[in-house]
Amino acid sequence: MRIISINVGKPKTVNIDGRLMTTGIDKTPVAGPIAVGKQNLAGDGQADLIHHGGEDKAICAYPSEHFTYWKERYGRPFAAGAFGENWTLSGLTEDDACLGDIYAAGTALVQVSQPRQPCSKLAFKHQLSDLPKAVCQTGKSGFYFRVLQEGIVEPGAPLVLVERGAGALSIAYINQIYYHERDNAAAMEQIANHPALSASWREAFLERLSARPRP
Repeated sequence: MRIISINVGKPKTVNIDGRLMTTGIDKTPVAGPIAVGKQNLAGDGQADLIHHGGEDKAICAYPSEHFTYWKERYGRPFAAGAFGENWTLSGLTEDDACLGDIYAAGTALVQVSQPRQPCSKLAFKHQLSDLPKAVCQTGKSGFYFRVLQEGIVEPGAPLVLVERGAGALSIAYINQIYYHERDNAAAMEQIANHPALSASWREAFLERLSARPRP
């Protein structure tokens, strides 16, 4: 497991079909070591701080293993940073990354906090209107890390599993429950009560549970 590319970028305003949009989804690979902070990587930023960024979503990671699937589906290449991710990974997918897992990367310690849920800006970036929905439905979502210990990391750095999260709830499993098993109350309760789950996803699961009809 390793970080094959580190990608950062500040928000910028772009014109998309006559509509001005400020977005930080365009990330550029960096060549050398970079500081990992509690909020984000040095040189990185988000435009929508309500839905992106913050301590629960300091680092967006995406498995490079998925690029072949997307290339075959859309007939175009996808490369590091294509999904607006900060870390393009090799050897760690949603099937293996579990909520609460702690990894050492360089001198930093990071923890898996939630699946990545793409917004419409990913569609605008690639001019593929169905891409965000396809990301969710296929489970090829990527995921977020929170930063437990700030440090320095560089491209090519290994990801070393330090501690497995409680319950071994994989990101793939969480995606399955969130998108495909919306009536699975027991699973939603288990996920919502996990101490490592981000605040926004905990709220989403709890809202679903509270909206269920009482027996």
